[in-house]
Amino acid sequence: MTEPAGIKFEHVTFQYYSQAEPTLKDINLTIQPGEKVLIVGPSGSGKSTLGNLINGIIPHNYRGDLSGTVNVDGINVAESSVFDLSLKVGTVLQNANEQFVGLTTAEDLAFGMENDDTPTDEMHARVAKWADYLNLNDQLNQSPQNLSGGQKQRVAMGDVLIDDGDIMLFDEPLAALDPATGYKTIELIDRLHREFNMTVVIIEHRLEEVLTQSVDRLIVLNDGQIVANDKPDAILKTDIMPKLGLREPLYIEALKAADIDLNQVDNLSNVDRVDTANLATQLAPLAKPTAQVEPNSATPLLSIHDLSFGFADQPKLFNNLNLTVNRGDHLALIGRNGIGKSTLSKLITGFLTPTSGQIQLSNHDLADDTIKERADKIGYVMQDPDKMISQVGVKAEVGLGLKLRDYDAKTIETKVNQVLKVCGLYPYRNWPIAALSFGQKKRVTIASILVLEPEVLILDEPTAGQDFKHYQSMMQFLAQLNQQGNTLITITHDMHLMLEYANRAVVLGNQNILADTKPVAVLSDAKLCQQADLRPTSLYQLAQRFNLDPQAFTDRVIQYELGDK
Repeated sequence: MTEPAGIKFEHVTFQYYSQAEPTLKDINLTIQPGEKVLIVGPSGSGKSTLGNLINGIIPHNYRGDLSGTVNVDGINVAESSVFDLSLKVGTVLQNANEQFVGLTTAEDLAFGMENDDTPTDEMHARVAKWADYLNLNDQLNQSPQNLSGGQKQRVAMGDVLIDDGDIMLFDEPLAALDPATGYKTIELIDRLHREFNMTVVIIEHRLEEVLTQSVDRLIVLNDGQIVANDKPDAILKTDIMPKLGLREPLYIEALKAADIDLNQVDNLSNVDRVDTANLATQLAPLAKPTAQVEPNSATPLLSIHDLSFGFADQPKLFNNLNLTVNRGDHLALIGRNGIGKSTLSKLITGFLTPTSGQIQLSNHDLADDTIKERADKIGYVMQDPDKMISQVGVKAEVGLGLKLRDYDAKTIETKVNQVLKVCGLYPYRNWPIAALSFGQKKRVTIASILVLEPEVLILDEPTAGQDFKHYQSMMQFLAQLNQQGNTLITITHDMHLMLEYANRAVVLGNQNILADTKPVAVLSDAKLCQQADLRPTSLYQLAQRFNLDPQAFTDRVIQYELGDK
């Protein structure tokens, strides 16, 4: 690779043709050659638009009014082309599947070189070089679509690294990854930065995970403007993150719970080095065990007995799995990418049929129930709301299930209005769905299931891709549903979510359940975390540093964060 390239924005304003207001407003920003920067901000703040100006997607693919100049390695983006910029800027998208074009990993890595008419010997050499570097040698003959989440991420990196560009742009690289895989991805990005002196730009909601490796600068966007641009330590000492509804690292919540002045703290952006006078003494009171409230006697609702299942020509995913979900539970279903969390949900909902075993709901065997009959009792909310929505208007979408079940118009009107009020959507009842935000669309899909009054609601990554403000809004809404008696099963990679809102955590392992326990117990068990590709939280790391009880410490900090201050 040549000398690293820099990026410069001068008085840049951009407004999409479809928008009434500019998305970016008078942006002035210089990213020095060889820097690694992290860009954060609420949803809609302009982060992705900023990234698309760096790689040339704007203005060449997404049209709008652009003023000011963007220069990448001395090239004016507006006067260049997406192709020319792709040789300078490698972009890794949130969903790696959107980048794949080859039938095998090797073909995918070679695709760009084939289009450039690269000699065969050179093409093979470069594929071999990056496959070895990215630990993909065993996957070269496999379809990239069939790989694990972490492997897909590495293939996507290889697709752009192979062009020998000097700038890497990562747009929410952790969104679909389990905690351990996400940590490995951040390690790999840091390794690329150090070994090849690349300029690295990371756009990400999961601040704490990115900060497990150092970044040179933290850039905070809000409402299309840069509101902070400094070293992470300096920004974390201010109140700008919580003011904008952005999630701070959990260990900073611990410092606040201990009433520690952040301005007196050294190395605030690094949990392994964070320090201040008498830190251990100040944290110690948070680790005193608190009185535990004994739960009411549990009533079994959903029972799985000796369930086995595997896809054709593949090893069994489940072998004699047993699980009971109690009425009123909020159960977090967790485990590494590809372990079978979504597959188990499809077995429960009837989209897949077990090889053997039994699934019961309120002691009723579901084996002979159709998918439609199961859907009356077990609701399933997909991660992407657009895959569930088929109607134009909010009321029509929420009432569709009732209409298909031949309810009369008056009953539909009454039930839909009731559930819209529960979901906080009643003011939008006559809106077109296209006018709603992503979080509101998620609520519409939940409302469309709740109106059928299911006994169990399964949610697949309900907060994926949402900033902390929208995450809090969604989870507080789900917590209210749970408190009203709804039984929830949440599939998630978000350990913060699990700690705050779930009363049980079920950890899936190879063919069976590794653990069924309290969420805090999962993340206080380093061996279990290693087995399940999870990662202990920064609260666990802080507790270990100062010989504190990790479970008691985590419990108290989470209570503080939820409002017991």
